[in-house]
Amino acid sequence: MFEQAFKNIDNVLRNEDGCGTELDYTEQSSWLLFLKYLDGLEQDRATAARLDGKKYDYILEPDYRWESWAAPHGKDGAIDHNRAKTGKDLVEFVDGRLFPYLLGFKQRASGPNTVEYKIGEIFGEIKNKIRNGYNLREIIDQVDALRFRSQAEKHELSSLYEDKIKRMGNAGRNGGEYYTPRPLIRAMIRVTAPKIGERIYDGACGSAGFLCEAYDYLKPQATTTASQRVLQEHTFYGKEKKSLAYVIAIMNMILHGIEAPNIIHTNTLAENLADIQEKDRYDIILANPPFGSGERKEVQQNFRIRSGETAFLFLQHFIRMLKAGGRAAVVIKNTFLSNTDNASVSLRRELLESCNLHTVLDMPGGTFQGAGVKTVVLFFEKGSKTRKVWYYQLDPGRNMGKTNPLNDDDLAEFVKLQKTKADSPKSWTVAEPVEADLSVKNPNGGEAVAHRSPQDIMEEIAALDAESAQVLEKIRALV
Repeated sequence: MFEQAFKNIDNVLRNEDGCGTELDYTEQSSWLLFLKYLDGLEQDRATAARLDGKKYDYILEPDYRWESWAAPHGKDGAIDHNRAKTGKDLVEFVDGRLFPYLLGFKQRASGPNTVEYKIGEIFGEIKNKIRNGYNLREIIDQVDALRFRSQAEKHELSSLYEDKIKRMGNAGRNGGEYYTPRPLIRAMIRVTAPKIGERIYDGACGSAGFLCEAYDYLKPQATTTASQRVLQEHTFYGKEKKSLAYVIAIMNMILHGIEAPNIIHTNTLAENLADIQEKDRYDIILANPPFGSGERKEVQQNFRIRSGETAFLFLQHFIRMLKAGGRAAVVIKNTFLSNTDNASVSLRRELLESCNLHTVLDMPGGTFQGAGVKTVVLFFEKGSKTRKVWYYQLDPGRNMGKTNPLNDDDLAEFVKLQKTKADSPKSWTVAEPVEADLSVKNPNGGEAVAHRSPQDIMEEIAALDAESAQVLEKIRALV
């Protein structure tokens, strides 16, 4: 039911002039799914209050509840289309009354870690792009038919939402910033092995894939009411710069079971590292920061080692944000290990001297679809110098790409061998590493060259051409 409904919604959105990509489909689906989720949450809380003989104070006023404007139901349980808004009236209500009302919650909320505050945040960052009121009515009817009150329903819906994020990531370079292959995330979590009570942080959280997977990993350990509350309120923390990614991160965590996610919409790198205090630090950091340049000179001034490479700034931030004894797993371009520029050498020296870089996982080309770089994952613990580094060179035995994505079995040997840091044809240890060169050099046969398939290359070219065409259309509209 969920899968077909998602397809139906996307088909309607394709007819909207303002919705041309998977990014738009996910964005517009998100705010409607959120309001439907909020309606279910309110109903559950009202029912629980009645059972306890208490009165429930609704978050939303009557006119703005889902059951009033989106899906008023008759006695037969079906939508009463005589009372449900549609056409021009529906769009005018959503744009002129609903969104401004929801945005106001940011000022009215008692604090940032509340559902009310998240409502205001979301509707301050997102806009309704559905201009045809009859299309909007059709989408609302599809969303209203969805039920995600039980754990099984929430799990199915969160899985489908993850699929939407994945497709969004495959749609182009911008979308790809939001998606890290989930098998890689799960392997990183198994190695860092978080525990209930530890605080987990991602300062470049994108769609919150790391935090959602960490929640799924820890959830079976939360066997008491107290531990469940710790998991809900005091475990997962993220920051995200881009508006769409921020909204998707909030929605993704909510669908996974976190009612009021601790995600902040901010430019992480604009924060002054000198202002970070012990109370601000975390036990676990899991992240795949964006690669490439893009930060202004004044942002770079916040860092001791200045660089135009965004990922280098994030790595400094993560080292600073870790508690003593804290553990981190961070994705970065493999060229970081061997570049000879001053910033690279200085940052490698800082990492080796302030942290124990105990493991480097070398990922094959094509792991990140649409990205033309090879990556490694750095696993380190803060508070002691690096004495030796264990390397593992992942070789799944096939060309990676859209039709051959990474899977959990590909990483099973790495996770197993990492526990003892055993040598194998794919793994080895380097004693007394130096900052001059940490590059991956397998003594058991050298680094294999992973050739991309012609189909993968053509798909990337087509995606880049489509992106260029969209940019040209926007330019033409301005001329």
